[in-house]
Amino acid sequence: MAIVKPFRGLRPPRAIAEDLSCLPYDVMNPEEAAKMAEGKECSLLHITRSEIDLPPDTDVHSEKVYEKAVENFRKWQDRGWLKQDEKVVFYIYAQTMNERTQYGIVGCAAVSDYLDGSIKKHELTRPDKEQDRMVHVRVNNANIEPVFFAYPAVKELDQIVNKIVEGEEAEYDFVSDDGFGHKFWVIRDAKTNNKIEKLFKEKVPYTYVADGHHRTAAAALVGKEKKDANKKHNGTEEYNFFLAVHFPDNQLKIMDYNRTVKDLNGLTPEEFLARLEKSFIVEDKGTKIHKPSALHNFSMYLGGRWYSLTAREGTYNDNDPIGILDVTILTEQILSPILDIQDLRRSKRIDFVGGIRGLGELARRVDSGEMKVAFALFPVSMAQLISIADSGNIMPPKTTWFEPKLRSGLVIHLLS
Repeated sequence: MAIVKPFRGLRPPRAIAEDLSCLPYDVMNPEEAAKMAEGKECSLLHITRSEIDLPPDTDVHSEKVYEKAVENFRKWQDRGWLKQDEKVVFYIYAQTMNERTQYGIVGCAAVSDYLDGSIKKHELTRPDKEQDRMVHVRVNNANIEPVFFAYPAVKELDQIVNKIVEGEEAEYDFVSDDGFGHKFWVIRDAKTNNKIEKLFKEKVPYTYVADGHHRTAAAALVGKEKKDANKKHNGTEEYNFFLAVHFPDNQLKIMDYNRTVKDLNGLTPEEFLARLEKSFIVEDKGTKIHKPSALHNFSMYLGGRWYSLTAREGTYNDNDPIGILDVTILTEQILSPILDIQDLRRSKRIDFVGGIRGLGELARRVDSGEMKVAFALFPVSMAQLISIADSGNIMPPKTTWFEPKLRSGLVIHLLS
């Protein structure tokens, strides 16, 4: 059963929470990070993307960048921009997008749960990205950014959360630059904290990494390092746990994650369309944006026109948790055999566009000449994600896109 525990969070004073908090480190490049931090002296980006305080040509993985992160992290605490709570507590974090709100319980997940598979994942991680975040966690001795977890909804946990958000004033309450609402409560009642911890242990068999696989792996591996190096290890040390926001699965919605391709592998548009007819029912939808209507239906933008592609029976396997996925159909019927893109992780001919950008972004990139064709996919469901994780399978690259992203900096977990 899931181990989720309260902790003494390191948090900003209410007055600066909005300016200090920021998007996760991995959804921006250094130039974008620098622009986001403009006019926000206390922005956490000076810690999570500390290269913005160094010369523009600095290698983002250089020792100087990590040293600057440590320097700034200490400075933020010395200036009182980050203060530690006196008692161990859970927190509630609410995000609102398009009038839909999801409520997460902020607590520490257990390194042991990750290592024994009680925390389930659905994506592979890249060693280079793991190593980068491991260094960041190690040198700062803290989980500075949370990871995004899901768990099978529990009625009693929902009731606790509802009672708090309806009856207590939020510690933080603001709308970020991207238009998303953020609220944050501190659960100060000891009995309530104990009840939450007990309910996770008794009612939640597994938790699932929704977003942040590299941060999760890095946090767990640093925890294991510290355990192995401590001859007096007893299992209660803070390094045995890492920062996560746990959302009930029935409140989460996955957005589409779409693809653009730079060329047609030597084919003319007419030849490409003819090749598609073997595996898809192809319908010309004109110049108006066309969205996929259901599983196994795709939208394609080519030559200034939108097309509906409906996969023909026999091109997919609805009894296979991977074979049923539209990303699998697209890869096996178009990207690999027709466009000769064999490695989605390394190919320079394909790019991925999160659904938050809208289908207009696909058309823009094709119309600009940067890309030749774009494909929009019907979003994966939470049920599919959980089914794949439960079966021990791994989703193809760039399958899920969660929005809103968690704001970093609302609370930090110190490892000692």
